[in-house]
Amino acid sequence: MAKKSVQDVDLASKVVLCRVDFNVPLKDGVISDDTRIRAALPTIEYLANTKLVLCSHLGRPNGVRDMKYDVSPCAVRLSELLKKPVTFVDECVGPLVAEAVAKMQVGEVVLLQNVRFHGAETSKDKDELAAFAKEMAAPAEAFVDDAFGSVAKKQASVTGVTKFLSPCVQGFLMEKEVTMLSRVYNAPQEGFVAILGGAKVEDKIDVIKSLLPRCEKMIIGGAMAWAFFKAQGKEIGESLCFDESVPLAAEILALPGVLDKLILPLDVNMQNVAGDHASAFASADGILPGWDAQDIGPETTKLYCDVVRAAKTVFWNGPMGHFEVKPFDAGTLAVAQAMGDCPGFNVVGGGDSVAAVTQMGLADKMDHVSTGGGASLEFLASGSLVGVDVLDEK
Repeated sequence: MAKKSVQDVDLASKVVLCRVDFNVPLKDGVISDDTRIRAALPTIEYLANTKLVLCSHLGRPNGVRDMKYDVSPCAVRLSELLKKPVTFVDECVGPLVAEAVAKMQVGEVVLLQNVRFHGAETSKDKDELAAFAKEMAAPAEAFVDDAFGSVAKKQASVTGVTKFLSPCVQGFLMEKEVTMLSRVYNAPQEGFVAILGGAKVEDKIDVIKSLLPRCEKMIIGGAMAWAFFKAQGKEIGESLCFDESVPLAAEILALPGVLDKLILPLDVNMQNVAGDHASAFASADGILPGWDAQDIGPETTKLYCDVVRAAKTVFWNGPMGHFEVKPFDAGTLAVAQAMGDCPGFNVVGGGDSVAAVTQMGLADKMDHVSTGGGASLEFLASGSLVGVDVLDEK
């Protein structure tokens, strides 16, 4: 995946369309976490000798102009971070964009409105997607993709525009993501530990099957674990478990030699949801009817942390339990601490795992904290990403 970056081409004075990932948490027009905007700054600042047109999605407006997903607050925050004006255009295609770009001087930055206000951005109809991509590419002369969180799927602003612009290169964030995740993808089996949590086995099935032969140990946490319990015939009470997850868990458990690698919880922290909502620890075989397993227990936490601290390479995606609610955040936070203590190469693969290491003040101890959970899993499963594949070869 050796692709050209912004440093490999001359973009001076050109109109550059740059796909960024400004999919930030937003409520009532207020950004609660600007991490993704800050992550794009190195590329944006490097392109200061261009006419820079930024585009992004935010949330899932599903092709409707829903102002709950208005990108304009990102323009305000970016302007503050860059210490210069950022022009916001309340559309991502058409005359408004053409007019704004025509007025641009070198060094100026424009941010376009949410690309997902148009259903064609993510259309399954190839012709519809291509037509929208052509319209989006029209005012520009080159394309830079720095939106790692969006490169796992075909979208007009990610893969589509590359058919109409040249050069098409990666930004610094994209380059770093691919470099770091390539180290995990190509890691030696000895000492390679994968930690996978979250709710649904079906969301992780591809990466589980791909990583199992390549890692030494795989730790399972979160509600996914209860699907494995159910597949083993264990009582899971009222624990969160999706019907479609159970046969997939059974399929994984039937793989040759899997029990030598797969580490499931030994105990849990469960809550009496059918009664007084008290919590109690129980063995993996001791979940009671009417009780809801919401986190790994202390015995499991110690085991998981010991395995993580001894790892040479460790990749983590997904919480160990109901992370948002105390005391069921304990397992996730302990794993975050173990990641910080691990002397090996450690990568946090997006999502709630990022929130955990950030909450613990451990982000600086990680070798890499990915900005894209789904994209990082897709890359580790297949070794490629459609949004990166379409960029110019080095």
